[in-house]
Amino acid sequence: MSVDRHASTNTASPEENGLFLDILHEAPLFGHRKPTSIIGSILYCFLLASYAILAIGAPWMFHPIQSLISPMLCSCDVALLFVTGIFQQYLVYQVQKIRLQGYYIFSQKLKHIIRLPFATTAYGTAAMLLVMVWKPHISIFSISALLRIIMLVEVIFAGFFMSVYIGYVHQYNSLDSQPDVLKSLYSPLQPSSSLEGLRYHDGGRLSDQQMALLQYQRENLHFLSEEILRLQECLSKYERSNDGSTPQVDLAHLLAARDQELRTLSAEMNQLQSELSLARSLIAERDSEIQCVRTTNNQYVEENERLRAILGEWSTRAAKLERALEVERMSNLELQKKMSMTKNQPTPESAEMP
Repeated sequence: MSVDRHASTNTASPEENGLFLDILHEAPLFGHRKPTSIIGSILYCFLLASYAILAIGAPWMFHPIQSLISPMLCSCDVALLFVTGIFQQYLVYQVQKIRLQGYYIFSQKLKHIIRLPFATTAYGTAAMLLVMVWKPHISIFSISALLRIIMLVEVIFAGFFMSVYIGYVHQYNSLDSQPDVLKSLYSPLQPSSSLEGLRYHDGGRLSDQQMALLQYQRENLHFLSEEILRLQECLSKYERSNDGSTPQVDLAHLLAARDQELRTLSAEMNQLQSELSLARSLIAERDSEIQCVRTTNNQYVEENERLRAILGEWSTRAAKLERALEVERMSNLELQKKMSMTKNQPTPESAEMP
């Protein structure tokens, strides 16, 4: 099947290949990429700093109510956990925007980082709960001191993860390259190679990459549709004018170019869907082969069990036969002894002859 696909790709005319390869240097969303805001992340870092100040200065802030220091610290930690959960949803939305703009590698990196602040806060809350329940007696630290140490550790780890996130987002905002999904988008249009079949054996990431690519193409189609509508409105306005100085030819040419790009992207999206279905069919074939191997293996196991049972039965019979032969041999020995004793005894006639 892949050979037929390679043959159809190689037999395409140069004009058709040119139509698909020209778009490689024109990614519509690349020129209109929106930078990701880091204002929310900075505000969250300020919140963490305030939380650290609260953990350090709790004995002085709550000096009039010394008995309520531990409950107040736990309440503040729960409030931080709630705010972190809301902020995580905001970060998920930001990462989804980066993914939709075609930067799959950045979205994969950030997808794992944005979960860590909430996980850190949840672990810290669980540790504070254990301290409040068990009330360990440590001569060096009191209960409130242990709670404040846990709060500071939370702030350090959450702040570190947020700093890593801000660094990645700043790197993304200053990035001056095409979306990385374009590499997999135009790989079927390049000349075939001996390693091309390996991309179908990329494991579980293949479907994820193809889905990100389809989402990026959908955003491209939406952007181009809006651009075509805008150009059509401009063209209609110029056509209604009567001054004779309107560049209608240029607008029509630009509109035709955008329409051609839209058709090209639609063809690419269909190609990707066909490759995704091909990959899924290959995975299904591998699964069916594995199932056949497992069925054959189970048959072999059943056959081995049956042979073991037969072997055990023959072994039992052989043991019984050996015991019977041993008994027969012992009885033969006894008979031989009796016969020898009978021969050695003197008869009455031989005793009277002298």
